[in-house]
Amino acid sequence: MNAVMRRMRQAESEGHATALNGGAIVCDPTGAVYCPDERLLIVSDLHLEKGAAFARRGMMMPPYDTAATLALLGAVIGRYQPTRVVCLGDSFHDRHGAAFMPAAYREILVKLMAGRDWTWIAGNHDPEPPAFVGGEMLGEVAVGPWLFRHEPRNGPCPGEVAGHLHPVARVAGGGRSVRGACFATDGERMVMPSFGVTTGGLNVLDRAFHGLFRAERAMAYVIGVTRIYPIGFRALCR
Repeated sequence: MNAVMRRMRQAESEGHATALNGGAIVCDPTGAVYCPDERLLIVSDLHLEKGAAFARRGMMMPPYDTAATLALLGAVIGRYQPTRVVCLGDSFHDRHGAAFMPAAYREILVKLMAGRDWTWIAGNHDPEPPAFVGGEMLGEVAVGPWLFRHEPRNGPCPGEVAGHLHPVARVAGGGRSVRGACFATDGERMVMPSFGVTTGGLNVLDRAFHGLFRAERAMAYVIGVTRIYPIGFRALCR
């Protein structure tokens, strides 16, 4: 439960304004990105109903993940009041997550979607649309100077905003190290952190990130308890 409490505390701090491929964005401490000129909110890898998916396989996890993730989603929607929301895939932990989602959670999600254009990007965990809530289901979508998809592509791809890799960064100092979720970017493209409260993370220095960013400009916007810290990849550790 401490991890969830930490996420809730982080959600109360200020976002970090920056530019991505020439467009203004705000990296929010919940793990979302807000694009003010488009009134667009981006979230990635919600992994709703992860606990229930594990339970169906006989592996027990604390059952609060969906409630906590939806609470965070409600908080960031309340902060920015977007007219459009794009979810970058793996919104549900598996293809059965939407169908088995308890009615109380469905009602919360439907209320969050009400009055907004809502796009579900297909992920590797949830390739099928969540039929009960509506919204459009796409493989990818372009808005302004950005292209939103689930998995980042190899090679140069200016404007790409993706998820899937759950980036985290480790910073060392004073004889100890601290690890936190982060937005990974070089100013042209970005890999977003996982929004779900019980998802793991992959160090941005892992080979899976190699070639995605220009080395001299690669930055991790690390989500701390009270603020977001911009740190160059070269100052990070494995």
